[in-house]
Amino acid sequence: MTSFFAQEVRLSKRHEEIVSQRLILLQQMQNKFGNQNTEKGSQLQAAETAFKRNLSLLKDIEAAEKSLQTRIHPNPRPEVVSLETRYWASVEEYIPKWEQFLLGRAPYPIGVENQNKAENTLQNETQQ
Repeated sequence: MTSFFAQEVRLSKRHEEIVSQRLILLQQMQNKFGNQNTEKGSQLQAAETAFKRNLSLLKDIEAAEKSLQTRIHPNPRPEVVSLETRYWASVEEYIPKWEQFLLGRAPYPIGVENQNKAENTLQNETQQ
């Protein structure tokens, strides 16, 4: 019977050692988890601060770019705006004709006879 009693005492001591090691490990895990949360919080704070700083810098850069654009390209005169509008209207008018020509479905879009006249004139001028 003493051997069972001695074995029970030994097992009880071993159980207490395991329980105390478990408590130590749990405490270490809690400390580490707490440190990770603190570190994650500080990283989140730093990221938020960096985001705000970058947003502010981006707004400053956009403002500087707008300021430079107005200095470099002041509002064009009405004549220039009118010419530009007419130019783009002309381009849009000729796009379908040129598109068909470039796809090989139609002849040269701006009168072949005009092109031939221009080529002949150019050749005559270079020969003289």
